[in-house]
Amino acid sequence: MKVKLRKCRVCGMYTLKESCPKCGEDTFMPIPPRFSPEDPYGKYRRRLRKEKGFFNFRR
Repeated sequence: MKVKLRKCRVCGMYTLKESCPKCGEDTFMPIPPRFSPEDPYGKYRRRLRKEKGFFNFRR
């Protein structure tokens, strides 16, 4: 079964429609891309997270 839940880019409302019933803007599927060991952009995402401080948390 595929995920059909969509999210509005403007107001953040979740819906099953292609356009938001609240504001009329386009919606998108809020799921992350599939994992691949040959990810060509992985090093750039990790570098961005490191620069923005996403890895600087204490347990």
